[in-house]
Amino acid sequence: MKIGFIGLGNMGAPMAANLAKAGHEVTGFDVASVTVEGVAKAATAAEAASGRDAVITMLPNGAILSAVMAEIAPAARKGAVLIDCSTVDVAAARAAHEAAAAAGLLSVDAPVSGGVGGAAAGTLTFMCGGSDEAFAAAKPLFEVMGQKAVHCGGPGAGQAAKICNNMILGATMIVTCEAFALADKLGLSRQAMFDVVSTSSGYSWSMNAYCPAPGVGPKSPADNDYKPGFAASLMLKDLTLAQAAAADAGAATPLGEHARALYEAMVAEGGGGMDFSAMLKRLGSMERNAG
Repeated sequence: MKIGFIGLGNMGAPMAANLAKAGHEVTGFDVASVTVEGVAKAATAAEAASGRDAVITMLPNGAILSAVMAEIAPAARKGAVLIDCSTVDVAAARAAHEAAAAAGLLSVDAPVSGGVGGAAAGTLTFMCGGSDEAFAAAKPLFEVMGQKAVHCGGPGAGQAAKICNNMILGATMIVTCEAFALADKLGLSRQAMFDVVSTSSGYSWSMNAYCPAPGVGPKSPADNDYKPGFAASLMLKDLTLAQAAAADAGAATPLGEHARALYEAMVAEGGGGMDFSAMLKRLGSMERNAG
């Protein structure tokens, strides 16, 4: 397929590279003018989208997505599929679908889970919203870039699934870090803590696959001085999106809001560039009832 890829950052670049390695003809655009092996450069987003069978976007926020959509929708070939892999608010995702439909294009909102490592390894999970026809058109590309793609429903459903998933992730990581901080103060070794919890009712992905304690469990960012697989600033973004959606929907999410507030404080203290599991370092230095 001829593919345009817009947004060649930490996630987009390896995703585009994997498509090129699989034999697709990929043309990319990024405001930073980066070079990606196997990916031809376009001078503008519209040029990257022109004449392509599929156009993939991986962008920082909904406002940028809206601006890019205004540029690429008129340039794209009628019947092409637009696949937005950004994590944005549900309203922005639905607006992008509307812009695509008005231009005669298929569209899928397809935010991802798996982080930079998953993007490089081609093992991402895609949470997808859009029509059956659009999902079917995009699925072969999901199979190259990831290990799983779930069609969650109509326009915006992928974003809804992503923010619900990451609200769970943010809250469970915090309580996992709290448990390690408590274990430290109670004199329980971190290894014993892991051995018990990872095989008991407290197990979770945050504990078993992404343990926030260095030297415990499978290798994780904690073992690399918390260099980010998923930065705390990005977790704050997703938790903020979840709270905005909860407010719009009238949903009660008190733990989700508390998790957002804790990551907001961590970012404000300068920890936004660290992995979100570095919450353990922050909690370890806090006293009871401190914010």
